[in-house]
Amino acid sequence: MRVLFAAVPAVGHLFPLVPLAWACRAAGHEVLVASLDGAEIITGAGLPLVNVHPGLAMYDEVLGRAGGARPDLLARTRASAGADRDAFARLFAMFNARVADDFSALAEEWRPDLVVHEYLCPAAAVAAGRTGTPAVQLGIGFSPFPALRAAMAEELSGLLPDGPFAALHTVPPSMAGPGAAGEAVRPVPYDGGRALPGWLRRRPAHPRVAVTLGTVSPVMSGLDRVRRVVAAVAGLDVEVVLATGDTDLGPLGTLPPNVVAPGWVPWSALLSTSDAAIHHGGSGTTLAALAAGVPQLLLPDGSDRHLNADAVVARGAGCRAAADEITPGLITALLADEDVHVAAGEVAREIAAMPSPAGFAAGLDRRT
Repeated sequence: MRVLFAAVPAVGHLFPLVPLAWACRAAGHEVLVASLDGAEIITGAGLPLVNVHPGLAMYDEVLGRAGGARPDLLARTRASAGADRDAFARLFAMFNARVADDFSALAEEWRPDLVVHEYLCPAAAVAAGRTGTPAVQLGIGFSPFPALRAAMAEELSGLLPDGPFAALHTVPPSMAGPGAAGEAVRPVPYDGGRALPGWLRRRPAHPRVAVTLGTVSPVMSGLDRVRRVVAAVAGLDVEVVLATGDTDLGPLGTLPPNVVAPGWVPWSALLSTSDAAIHHGGSGTTLAALAAGVPQLLLPDGSDRHLNADAVVARGAGCRAAADEITPGLITALLADEDVHVAAGEVAREIAAMPSPAGFAAGLDRRT
C-alpha cells in the first residue's frame, strides 16, 4: 500500500508522524511525506519528502495574508501568544485553503491508498476527499481536536466536511479529555538521532534535571525562563543539562558548575537518565517526559502549551509555573514529591500499554 503522511512544516507537527511512517515502512508499505518549505528536517528520519509548493512561507501566509484578511483572528492569536486555539486554528485553515490544490495535485499524481495528516494540515484531508482516498487525522497532545477541526471546517468553506472523521490520538487513558478523539496510539518519542556521549548514558551521582524550551519558545520568548532556572539550581545538589540545541546561551554568562549545555542531545535519551524535567510544555516534549515517567515542571508560554501543562498538573504528574515563580524550593519540592513520582510512573506504564504504531501499520487493510 501507499501511505501519504502530511503535516505543516514545524518540528512539533512533523516528528509525531515519524513513528507511524516507520511502522508502515517496516510492514512493507510505501510512504511519502508531504509538506512545505521548512520541512526538510524530516528527511533526517530517512523519509522521502515532497514540498507541494516550493517558495511558500507558511508563517508569512498565516500572519500576513490570512491575518490581513481576518485582523480579528490575528489580534486574538497575538494577544494570547497562540493560546487562543480557536483563532489560531481558523488562521491556519485559511492557509490550508491556499495550499489545498497543491496537496490535491500530489494526491492525484501519487495515488495513495491512505492519507495520514496531523490536525493543522486539513488540506491533506481535502485532497483525500477529492481523490476518494480514506484519511486519518492524528491529534498531537491535549488540544480539543474535534472542536478545532469543526472551526477549521467553517473557514474552509465546504472544502472539509464537518462531521465524523477517522482519528488517532496519543493521550494516555487516565488523561483522556477533549483531545482523546478516535483510536489511541502510543506516543513513541522521535527527536532526531545523535551519537550519545558516555555521560548521557549513565545516571550521575546527583539527581539529574533535564531542561529544554524546544525549538520555538527561545525565538518567541527569549531566555528569561532559562536564566531563572539556572539561577534557581545554582546552589542545589543537582546536575542540570540544558538541552537547548543551537540557541545562543551567551547572554546567560558563565554557567554554574552544576549546569552543562552540550548542544543538541536527544530529549528522550536525556530523560532516560534524568530524575525530573523542566520544559516549555510542547506536546512532544510533554509526552516524552510522561513516557519516561519523570516528574515535570512546565513553564508554558502560549500555543497549546498551557493545555498540556493543565493536563499534567490535573493528573498529578508535575507542576507548572510562571517565570517569576521559578525558585530553588519549587525544584527541590518537585524532586522530593513522592506523589508526583508515583503518578508519573503510573502514566508511563499506561503509555507503554497503549497500542503501538506497529499495530496501526498492521491494521491498514481495514482503513482502505
